[in-house]
Amino acid sequence: MSVSTRGLMRGTATPHPLERLLPGPFLDDDEEPSGRKRDSFARRFCAGLDGVLAPVPVTLDCLDAYFDPRLAPLDFLEWLAGWFGVTLDQNWSEPQRRALVRHAGELYRWQGTRRGIAEHIRLYAGVEPEVTDSGAGTWSAEAGGALPGSDACELHVTVTVSADSELDERRLDALVAAAKPAHVRHRVTVVRRAGKK
Repeated sequence: MSVSTRGLMRGTATPHPLERLLPGPFLDDDEEPSGRKRDSFARRFCAGLDGVLAPVPVTLDCLDAYFDPRLAPLDFLEWLAGWFGVTLDQNWSEPQRRALVRHAGELYRWQGTRRGIAEHIRLYAGVEPEVTDSGAGTWSAEAGGALPGSDACELHVTVTVSADSELDERRLDALVAAAKPAHVRHRVTVVRRAGKK
């Protein structure tokens, strides 16, 4: 994750000015040699600190938004993704990246399963994929029954999109490769249909 800094919050006023904490004698105005009065040194000093410290209470008041993938600033979104061990693809749109971080816990729960792979594709492409694999499960009341599925570990993903869709098939293939178990071969088929889906 790249290290970035938060931007300055110029013009942010503090809800708790430090000068309110000063004892009375420090609040008296200073008189210049010209006879003009101005704020005391202590008040000016506190005003300078107020400008520096003002973002702290503003940030703390909005702290929950920093931990919500729907609201977090983009650089914090990358940081949140790091909590889940998710690497955000910078080619994904902002809503896609936010959805991935938001659902990261659920995706890890289903990692490597048909459901998990389908959910990854839904988040990336926004379509419902058809995911089939060679595995199967069954039960039998008699011993020696035929085993379901096939010996070859294979996964086939079919995605149907409109003809004008900008779906990147190489990225989709890489997404499936990352979401499936490492030992399973996979094949991705993208069907483009005329008209909007």
